[in-house]
Amino acid sequence: MKRFHVHLAVEDLAASVRFYTALFGCGPGVLKDDYAKWMLEDPRVNFAISARGRAVGLDHLGFQVGDAEELAAAYAQLAQAGAPVIEQAGTTCCYAKSDKQWVHDPQGIAWETFLTLGEATHYGADLPATATACCAPPAAPAKPVAIAVVAGAPEGGCCTPKAGSGSGSASGCC
Repeated sequence: MKRFHVHLAVEDLAASVRFYTALFGCGPGVLKDDYAKWMLEDPRVNFAISARGRAVGLDHLGFQVGDAEELAAAYAQLAQAGAPVIEQAGTTCCYAKSDKQWVHDPQGIAWETFLTLGEATHYGADLPATATACCAPPAAPAKPVAIAVVAGAPEGGCCTPKAGSGSGSASGCC
């Protein structure tokens, strides 16, 4: 059964571990000097954070699969997305050995599909600065994406609270 995967790059791992431990109501199942991972059941998420000098924020998204058949099915789906699929067999990343596939969406966000084969004693290989995620190979150059600006759209995001409203209500566009 698939498990959704989110990996965030953080500046202060200890502060982030405290925050997410309180948010999730449990501590990480894996905790290293530069990495922490929660395997949540409700919702079914593999949530990881790392402090390895990368830009703070979303590192990558993905799906963790349970067996080789699911990985093969995931590859077939990725191939239909129209982006180059990069395969990595028996690679070490995030203190685990895995078989992986990577694609980058039109915005350049790395998507990983992986099958964990076992634990590892080290984080993994250092990647060049051109890598777009903690363990992802560099993406092919992205095509420019046109983004339409809608007149009258709220500033700050689609679901951010209205400034000064005091009600905490969202802008209403979502």
